Amino acid sequence: MAQNKDLAGKVILVTGASRGLGYASAREAARRGAHVVAVARTVGGLEELDDEIQDLGSSATLVPLDLRDGDAIDRLGAAIFERWGALDGLIANAGQLGVLSPLAHVKPEDFDKVMAVNVTANYRLLRSTDLLLRQAQAGRAVFVSSSSARSARPFWGLYAASKAALDAMVKSYAGELEQSKVKANVFYPGAVRTAMRAKAMPGEDPATLPSPADVAPKLVDMLSPSLKESGKLFDFTTGAFGEI
Repeated sequence: MAQNKDLAGKVILVTGASRGLGYASAREAARRGAHVVAVARTVGGLEELDDEIQDLGSSATLVPLDLRDGDAIDRLGAAIFERWGALDGLIANAGQLGVLSPLAHVKPEDFDKVMAVNVTANYRLLRSTDLLLRQAQAGRAVFVSSSSARSARPFWGLYAASKAALDAMVKSYAGELEQSKVKANVFYPGAVRTAMRAKAMPGEDPATLPSPADVAPKLVDMLSPSLKESGKLFDFTTGAFGEI
Protein backbone atom coordinates (compact mmCIF):
# COMPACT_ATOMS: atom_id res chain seq x y z
CA MET A 1 0.00 0.00 0.00
CA ALA A 2 1.38 3.40 -1.04
CA GLN A 3 2.25 5.79 1.76
CA ASN A 4 0.22 8.97 2.07
CA LYS A 5 2.52 11.83 1.05
CA ASP A 6 -0.10 14.60 1.07
CA LEU A 7 2.31 16.93 2.87
CA ALA A 8 5.28 16.45 0.54
CA GLY A 9 7.18 19.70 0.19
CA LYS A 10 5.07 21.43 2.86
CA VAL A 11 6.43 23.37 5.82
CA ILE A 12 4.62 22.48 9.04
CA LEU A 13 5.09 24.18 12.43
CA VAL A 14 4.37 22.05 15.52
CA THR A 15 4.44 23.37 19.09
CA GLY A 16 5.02 21.15 22.10
CA ALA A 17 6.97 18.88 19.76
CA SER A 18 9.38 17.34 22.28
CA ARG A 19 6.95 14.78 23.72
CA GLY A 20 3.44 13.38 23.71
CA LEU A 21 0.97 14.29 20.99
CA GLY A 22 3.18 17.07 19.61
CA TYR A 23 6.10 14.67 19.15
CA ALA A 24 3.90 12.05 17.49
CA SER A 25 2.27 14.65 15.23
CA ALA A 26 5.60 16.10 14.15
CA ARG A 27 6.80 12.61 13.31
CA GLU A 28 3.59 11.86 11.39
CA ALA A 29 3.84 15.09 9.39
CA ALA A 30 7.43 14.21 8.50
CA ARG A 31 6.36 10.70 7.49
CA ARG A 32 3.94 12.33 5.05
CA GLY A 33 6.78 14.33 3.51
CA ALA A 34 6.69 17.63 5.38
CA HIS A 35 9.61 19.66 6.61
CA VAL A 36 8.79 20.12 10.29
CA VAL A 37 9.56 23.24 12.30
CA ALA A 38 9.55 21.69 15.77
CA VAL A 39 9.06 24.03 18.73
CA ALA A 40 9.49 23.04 22.39
CA ARG A 41 11.38 23.98 25.54
CA THR A 42 13.08 20.58 25.91
CA VAL A 43 16.15 20.37 23.67
CA GLY A 44 16.75 16.66 24.33
CA GLY A 45 13.27 15.74 23.14
CA LEU A 46 13.69 17.85 20.02
CA GLU A 47 17.01 16.18 19.20
CA GLU A 48 15.45 12.74 19.60
CA LEU A 49 12.62 13.82 17.28
CA ASP A 50 15.14 15.10 14.74
CA ASP A 51 16.86 11.70 14.69
CA GLU A 52 13.54 9.95 14.04
CA ILE A 53 12.58 12.39 11.30
CA GLN A 54 15.91 11.89 9.56
CA ASP A 55 15.37 8.12 9.75
CA LEU A 56 12.08 8.70 7.93
CA GLY A 57 13.96 10.46 5.14
CA SER A 58 12.57 13.88 5.98
CA SER A 59 14.00 16.96 7.71
CA ALA A 60 13.29 19.28 10.60
CA THR A 61 14.23 22.67 11.96
CA LEU A 62 14.52 22.61 15.75
CA VAL A 63 13.40 25.68 17.67
CA PRO A 64 14.01 25.58 21.45
CA LEU A 65 11.57 28.23 22.63
CA ASP A 66 9.37 29.09 25.62
CA LEU A 67 5.98 30.02 24.17
CA ARG A 68 5.48 32.58 26.93
CA ASP A 69 8.12 34.66 25.11
CA GLY A 70 5.93 36.53 22.62
CA ASP A 71 8.84 38.39 21.07
CA ALA A 72 10.50 35.03 20.29
CA ILE A 73 7.29 33.89 18.56
CA ASP A 74 7.42 37.06 16.44
CA ARG A 75 11.03 36.32 15.53
CA LEU A 76 10.07 32.76 14.59
CA GLY A 77 7.44 34.03 12.18
CA ALA A 78 9.95 36.42 10.63
CA ALA A 79 12.52 33.61 10.26
CA ILE A 80 9.96 31.35 8.53
CA PHE A 81 9.10 34.19 6.16
CA GLU A 82 12.75 34.84 5.34
CA ARG A 83 13.48 31.16 4.68
CA TRP A 84 10.29 29.91 3.00
CA GLY A 85 8.01 32.90 2.43
CA ALA A 86 4.98 30.93 3.62
CA LEU A 87 3.76 28.36 6.13
CA ASP A 88 1.61 25.46 4.97
CA GLY A 89 0.43 24.22 8.34
CA LEU A 90 0.36 25.00 12.06
CA ILE A 91 -0.30 22.44 14.79
CA ALA A 92 -0.71 24.51 17.95
CA ASN A 93 -0.42 21.65 20.40
CA ALA A 94 1.52 22.94 23.41
CA GLY A 95 -0.55 23.30 26.55
CA GLN A 96 -0.44 23.42 30.34
CA LEU A 97 -2.78 21.55 32.67
CA GLY A 98 -2.01 23.78 35.62
CA VAL A 99 -3.43 22.82 38.99
CA LEU A 100 -6.66 20.96 39.69
CA SER A 101 -8.03 22.99 42.54
CA PRO A 102 -11.03 24.95 43.78
CA LEU A 103 -10.89 28.15 41.75
CA ALA A 104 -10.76 30.28 44.88
CA HIS A 105 -7.56 28.47 45.87
CA VAL A 106 -5.71 28.84 42.55
CA LYS A 107 -2.65 31.02 42.97
CA PRO A 108 -2.53 34.05 40.66
CA GLU A 109 0.83 32.94 39.28
CA ASP A 110 -0.61 29.51 38.37
CA PHE A 111 -3.59 31.17 36.69
CA ASP A 112 -1.32 33.49 34.70
CA LYS A 113 0.98 30.66 33.58
CA VAL A 114 -1.85 28.49 32.20
CA MET A 115 -3.46 31.42 30.41
CA ALA A 116 -0.07 32.47 29.02
CA VAL A 117 0.56 29.07 27.42
CA ASN A 118 -2.97 27.95 26.50
CA VAL A 119 -4.40 31.28 25.33
CA THR A 120 -1.90 34.11 24.91
CA ALA A 121 0.78 31.98 23.22
CA ASN A 122 -1.77 30.72 20.69
CA TYR A 123 -2.87 34.28 19.97
CA ARG A 124 0.78 35.24 19.45
CA LEU A 125 1.28 32.25 17.14
CA LEU A 126 -1.83 33.15 15.18
CA ARG A 127 -0.65 36.76 14.93
CA SER A 128 2.84 35.74 13.85
CA THR A 129 1.79 33.13 11.27
CA ASP A 130 -1.42 34.60 9.79
CA LEU A 131 0.29 36.20 6.81
CA LEU A 132 2.48 33.11 6.31
CA LEU A 133 -0.59 30.85 6.19
CA ARG A 134 -2.30 33.21 3.74
CA GLN A 135 0.80 33.11 1.51
CA ALA A 136 0.58 29.31 1.25
CA GLN A 137 -1.42 27.52 -1.46
CA ALA A 138 -3.59 25.83 1.17
CA GLY A 139 -2.71 27.14 4.64
CA ARG A 140 -4.09 25.05 7.48
CA ALA A 141 -4.09 25.72 11.24
CA VAL A 142 -5.31 23.37 13.96
CA PHE A 143 -5.38 24.14 17.66
CA VAL A 144 -5.41 21.30 20.19
CA SER A 145 -8.10 21.96 22.77
CA SER A 146 -10.18 19.85 25.16
CA SER A 147 -13.75 18.88 25.95
CA SER A 148 -13.01 20.36 29.37
CA ALA A 149 -13.92 23.66 27.69
CA ARG A 150 -17.50 22.44 27.71
CA SER A 151 -17.73 20.12 30.71
CA ALA A 152 -16.10 22.66 33.06
CA ARG A 153 -16.09 20.16 35.90
CA PRO A 154 -15.47 21.20 39.50
CA PHE A 155 -11.76 21.75 40.23
CA TRP A 156 -10.99 21.95 36.48
CA GLY A 157 -12.00 25.60 36.19
CA LEU A 158 -8.60 27.02 35.30
CA TYR A 159 -7.86 24.54 32.51
CA ALA A 160 -11.48 24.64 31.29
CA ALA A 161 -11.50 28.42 31.11
CA SER A 162 -8.26 28.47 29.11
CA LYS A 163 -9.55 25.96 26.57
CA ALA A 164 -12.93 27.69 26.28
CA ALA A 165 -11.08 30.91 25.51
CA LEU A 166 -8.97 29.11 22.90
CA ASP A 167 -12.07 27.62 21.23
CA ALA A 168 -13.77 31.01 21.04
CA MET A 169 -10.64 32.62 19.62
CA VAL A 170 -10.24 30.00 16.87
CA LYS A 171 -13.94 30.17 15.94
CA SER A 172 -13.70 33.93 15.53
CA TYR A 173 -10.44 33.67 13.58
CA ALA A 174 -11.89 31.06 11.21
CA GLY A 175 -14.73 33.46 10.40
CA GLU A 176 -12.18 36.09 9.47
CA LEU A 177 -10.58 33.63 7.03
CA GLU A 178 -13.73 33.03 4.97
CA GLN A 179 -12.48 35.05 2.00
CA SER A 180 -9.09 33.29 2.05
CA LYS A 181 -7.87 29.77 1.27
CA VAL A 182 -6.79 29.24 4.89
CA LYS A 183 -8.72 26.85 7.16
CA ALA A 184 -8.57 26.96 10.97
CA ASN A 185 -10.07 24.35 13.26
CA VAL A 186 -10.01 22.92 16.77
CA PHE A 187 -9.06 19.33 17.68
CA TYR A 188 -10.24 17.50 20.79
CA PRO A 189 -7.94 14.48 21.30
CA GLY A 190 -9.86 13.07 24.26
CA ALA A 191 -8.01 11.00 26.84
CA VAL A 192 -4.53 10.14 25.51
CA ARG A 193 -1.61 8.30 27.13
CA THR A 194 0.47 11.39 27.95
CA ALA A 195 2.29 12.86 30.94
CA MET A 196 -0.40 15.54 31.22
CA ARG A 197 -3.13 12.92 31.42
CA ALA A 198 -1.19 10.95 34.04
CA LYS A 199 -0.86 14.10 36.14
CA ALA A 200 -4.61 14.76 35.89
CA MET A 201 -5.69 11.16 36.46
CA PRO A 202 -2.96 9.46 38.55
CA GLY A 203 -5.04 6.36 39.32
CA GLU A 204 -5.88 5.62 35.69
CA ASP A 205 -4.36 2.65 33.84
CA PRO A 206 -2.56 4.22 30.87
CA ALA A 207 -2.81 0.94 28.95
CA THR A 208 -6.55 1.63 28.56
CA LEU A 209 -5.90 4.83 26.61
CA PRO A 210 -4.88 5.43 22.99
CA SER A 211 -1.24 6.40 22.54
CA PRO A 212 -0.16 9.70 20.96
CA ALA A 213 0.83 7.71 17.85
CA ASP A 214 -2.78 6.45 17.61
CA VAL A 215 -4.17 9.98 17.67
CA ALA A 216 -1.56 11.84 15.61
CA PRO A 217 -2.72 10.72 12.11
CA LYS A 218 -6.17 12.28 12.64
CA LEU A 219 -4.61 15.48 13.97
CA VAL A 220 -2.25 15.72 10.99
CA ASP A 221 -5.21 15.09 8.65
CA MET A 222 -6.38 18.55 9.72
CA LEU A 223 -3.49 19.99 7.68
CA SER A 224 -4.37 18.22 4.45
CA PRO A 225 -4.79 20.55 1.45
CA SER A 226 -8.01 18.63 0.68
CA LEU A 227 -9.60 19.64 4.00
CA LYS A 228 -12.77 21.67 3.41
CA GLU A 229 -13.89 22.32 6.99
CA SER A 230 -13.07 25.55 8.79
CA GLY A 231 -14.26 26.92 12.10
CA LYS A 232 -15.13 23.39 13.19
CA LEU A 233 -14.23 21.02 15.98
CA PHE A 234 -12.95 17.51 15.30
CA ASP A 235 -13.48 15.15 18.22
CA PHE A 236 -11.12 12.15 18.07
CA THR A 237 -13.35 10.22 20.47
CA THR A 238 -16.38 10.39 18.14
CA GLY A 239 -14.41 10.63 14.90
CA ALA A 240 -16.61 13.45 13.66
CA PHE A 241 -16.66 17.17 13.03
CA GLY A 242 -19.01 19.38 15.00
CA GLU A 243 -19.62 22.98 15.88
CA ILE A 244 -17.21 24.79 18.16
